[in-house]
Amino acid sequence: MAIKHFLQFKDFTRAELEYVFERTQWIKNQFKSYQKYWPLSDRTLVMIFEKASTRTRLSFEAGMQQLGGSAIYLNTRDSQLGRGEPVEDAAQVISRMSDIVMIRTFEQEIIERFAANSRVPVINGLTNEYHPCQILADIYTYIEHRGSIQGETVAWVGDANNMCNTWLQAAQVLDFKVHVSTPPGYELQPELIAGVDAGHFQVFADPMEACRGADLVTTDVWTSMGFEAENEARIKAFADWCVDGEMMLAANAGALFMHCLPAHRGEEVTAEVIDGPQSVVWDEAENRLHVQKALMEYLLLGRIQG
Repeated sequence: MAIKHFLQFKDFTRAELEYVFERTQWIKNQFKSYQKYWPLSDRTLVMIFEKASTRTRLSFEAGMQQLGGSAIYLNTRDSQLGRGEPVEDAAQVISRMSDIVMIRTFEQEIIERFAANSRVPVINGLTNEYHPCQILADIYTYIEHRGSIQGETVAWVGDANNMCNTWLQAAQVLDFKVHVSTPPGYELQPELIAGVDAGHFQVFADPMEACRGADLVTTDVWTSMGFEAENEARIKAFADWCVDGEMMLAANAGALFMHCLPAHRGEEVTAEVIDGPQSVVWDEAENRLHVQKALMEYLLLGRIQG
């Protein structure tokens, strides 16, 4: 089977994504009913971290073990990557000693270079530009609660960051629409959403208008990792982009709220919303575990028949 990577959401077709969602449901059901399922016995996942993590490490490491495989944690500070070894050389070596690699790093270019020199599948655990595994979990969570996301409207309130860019790619592939509202100076970067046509997103200056008629309202921290020096300026610029009860009322009745976490109550979202009845953030966080198990199974084994 040809090597396939998951570096951006658009790397998968709609049919592939629908298959992964179906497998996620089956694998999650097995997990919840305490049924052992070890399709990746004797397979090894290498996890390379240049950015700190809670959910990414836990979900990949636990997920690989639950599928019968093993996971090895590498931090760039504690490896030759942190001492200047070329990414291309590291990819050649690491991919000869493992079956699949997950990387959480800064520039997308790093993971693209690694994948170009890897003999095994590579998964984007997060880069500055994209966060495909998180959106995979978010969309699966929406499907669990509301059914198909096709034709629905997602409101993105906040920074045009890696999450926002990935939501737009997902809208193009899965045929839904994203309402984007960002503060001035923090708008979408056209080069990062290339290929997303105007029919799948709309930009709003007013976050309240972006939420109007939405089926899902979602946001992220105002200051992502790597931008800490801008924190004070961002707090001022984003003051009106806090998802609150009024914004949720503007959305459709029964609209869900999501946040990739960690969250800062009182900044990008109020406690009333994230801890309220429309919030599904804990299901969303747990589903990282299950969708990533389905993703790894697919990248290593292809489609499971039956």
